[in-house]
Amino acid sequence: MAVKSYQDLVVWQKAMDFVVEVYKLTRRFPREETYGLINQVRRAAVSVPSNIAEGQGRGIGQAFSHHVRIAQGSLQEVETQLLIAGRLKYVTAAELAPVMNQSAEIGRLNRGLLKSL
Repeated sequence: MAVKSYQDLVVWQKAMDFVVEVYKLTRRFPREETYGLINQVRRAAVSVPSNIAEGQGRGIGQAFSHHVRIAQGSLQEVETQLLIAGRLKYVTAAELAPVMNQSAEIGRLNRGLLKSL
């Protein structure tokens, strides 16, 4: 099946689910982090599906590849910020694990998409 829209991409769909989970997780962070880590991690998470969509909208080729790479970087940014939140005891390892697993899956799918371009 040919991709007609970014919404057809499994990696985009999973990244959208990931954003929802990041938002749920960051609700547990302390209120003083509203304009700090919460804002930072949410913006990075939103950047993942946004860049995939933007790249697909620009067509196959260098522009799409470029945006998929940006999405990958944003994904690793989210992981790092969530690990920081864990170290600060804002979330437990058990709360963090499912979101990190989602991130790993999205990373694999994203790298596969990049190879296909």
